[in-house]
Amino acid sequence: MFFHKKETIHAVNINEPNPRFAQLLLEQFGGATGELTAALQYWVQSFHVENAGIRDMLQDIAIEEFGHLEMVGKMIEGHTKNVDQTEAYKSTLFALRGMGPHFLDSQGSAWTANYINEGGDVVRDLRANIAAEAGARQTYEELIKLAADEGTKKTLVHLLTREISHTQMFMKALDSLGKLTDPMFGNIQPDETVDIYYNLSSNGQQDERGPWNSEPAFRYIANPVQEKQS
Repeated sequence: MFFHKKETIHAVNINEPNPRFAQLLLEQFGGATGELTAALQYWVQSFHVENAGIRDMLQDIAIEEFGHLEMVGKMIEGHTKNVDQTEAYKSTLFALRGMGPHFLDSQGSAWTANYINEGGDVVRDLRANIAAEAGARQTYEELIKLAADEGTKKTLVHLLTREISHTQMFMKALDSLGKLTDPMFGNIQPDETVDIYYNLSSNGQQDERGPWNSEPAFRYIANPVQEKQS
């Protein structure tokens, strides 16, 4: 059962409408990193999860994302609805589709379920969610840089903040499963190459080394071609 309360989680106030900026906001309504994608992704994932706590978390965050979709929709509406129509129509997307939000991204591409990343394994899904939140946070950061209206900017900062909160929640959930830093999950055991790092991008100078290609986690193969021939 769903219950919709006719007020947003965070206030949406727009003082200086800008239809061209509204077109950019469409990225977070009907785009790949948008709120619809996140809401549906987390909601569908919840049905695959046996852990009651993690299922509840996914559903809570999914509902919050639907609330964020409403906020983005209201911002788009506010930037297009009560403005000079000639100004609004300078943005071709609104000229063709009318005022308010649409299931399009900022370039006019229609939203697609191909944006949703879910695979039926809780560890895999939680890691996908961390990546999804990172993508949304980056998009909001770029929108904040371009926003001239202070009310819009405050709302975008709130939305960016919640992406960080959700990332932390997903990381804590992975940690509770002992999988935050463990790359192995599933039932198939890897073969003997699991700890090998192949140096495949040499420029004839000193190769870069770090924890991603060093002991004790990895066996560094400095010359893979020579190693194979031997």
